[in-house]
Amino acid sequence: MFFKSFFDENLAQMSYMVGCQKTGEALVIDPARDITPYLTTAKKEDFEITSITETHIHADYLSGSRELAEQTGGKLYLSDEGDDDWKYGFAKEYSHQWIKGGDQFYVGNVKLDVLHTPGHTPESLSYLLTDEGGGSSVPMGIFTGDFVFVGDVGRPDLLEKAAGASGSSEAGAKDMYKSLQRFKELPDFVQVWPGHGAGSACGKSLGAVPSSTVGYEKLNNWALSYDEEASFIDELLKGQPEPPKYFAMMKKLNKEGPGLLEDHQSVEKMNIEQIQKALEKGNAVIDTRSKEDFAKGHVEGTINLPFNKAFANWAGWLINYDQDIILISDESELEGIQIALQSIGLDRLVGFINKYDVNQKENLETYESITADQLAERFKDHEDYIIVDVRNQSEWDEEHMEGALHVMLGTLPDRLDEIPEGKTPIVHCQSGVRSAIATSVLQACGFKDVLNLKGGFSAWKEYGGKVA
Repeated sequence: MFFKSFFDENLAQMSYMVGCQKTGEALVIDPARDITPYLTTAKKEDFEITSITETHIHADYLSGSRELAEQTGGKLYLSDEGDDDWKYGFAKEYSHQWIKGGDQFYVGNVKLDVLHTPGHTPESLSYLLTDEGGGSSVPMGIFTGDFVFVGDVGRPDLLEKAAGASGSSEAGAKDMYKSLQRFKELPDFVQVWPGHGAGSACGKSLGAVPSSTVGYEKLNNWALSYDEEASFIDELLKGQPEPPKYFAMMKKLNKEGPGLLEDHQSVEKMNIEQIQKALEKGNAVIDTRSKEDFAKGHVEGTINLPFNKAFANWAGWLINYDQDIILISDESELEGIQIALQSIGLDRLVGFINKYDVNQKENLETYESITADQLAERFKDHEDYIIVDVRNQSEWDEEHMEGALHVMLGTLPDRLDEIPEGKTPIVHCQSGVRSAIATSVLQACGFKDVLNLKGGFSAWKEYGGKVA
């Protein structure tokens, strides 16, 4: 048997390829939209991708199953659990088979037993793998998708918070409890191959280790320590992070079928004048330079999203799907940025300008960052300033500055009216990274005198500032 895992660090997303070396057939599980790694691996290892499967309809990234079926002709194995709202609309275009808990299918001599594991979503499946080609009659591991992670389990509240399915959080939590009781019955030696690692918003305490075992999780995963349903539900629903705004769109697109990517999507090289016109039309212009370079000088109306591991997440929060997108970036990073945007369905990248060309423009906009002691001095006059805390709800609940206004970064564009008119916003997060993004958003929306707290809440605490 051949086994390979793939990790998208931008979305903390895991996908897998399993192959039978005797027959040359391969299966891809939960593929990302960029299918290049699977095609490259299959070619290198002399496999034909004959099967493609999903553990559930994903909310945090755009699936590559349709793209892979289109390119390879592989057969889709898709969940037939849940009601009609949880069926893949694009399946009829390709060779496919609907599967339920209790079913099984083969990839060469590798057997996959299908387990229905609802909780994160109603249609969620897990796949128990047995390498019969290697002579084994016992399972080697289980692909759990967003059911069981290393150290955590999938959150059941996404459907309610992100997709508007009223009352689904409690029902999902009850399903999760029952699914976990069945999971505990698996042999301790079975390996656990989850759909996400640390950094994903699909849980609240995911581990950074990429795999585990059933036995280890039974001993160390908080969710498997509960033997009473009500207390488990309370703990599971408590403290879940805010679901990114784009999650609802991902559910819709993954259900209906993501658009197929063209072989070559051209991105026009633009100049400063074209950037200005694009902004006037309401397009999104993303400056991917560092926060330090952006603060020193940027084109008015642009927002600052440095190209790093958090780029796709914040783009999904802050960019609308009906906007054309223009980048200010290093040309060498253009392909990587485009793949990151496409991974969450932001396909309308139409142009870019080299980041070095920005410095040629006169009268660039700037913003000021202040230190904690400068904040303490300025905030003595509450009439002139308003502190805006853009951290997550859980961070705010733990402790925050006295008198601050809490507006989580991703919700900022929709809550501008909460910032008192006539007051200068002083923005902070935990360390200064998210607040730099927020500062750019506020400037683009007309708050020209906004200030950024250098070092964030951590610097304020170190200074000895008051907290509530």
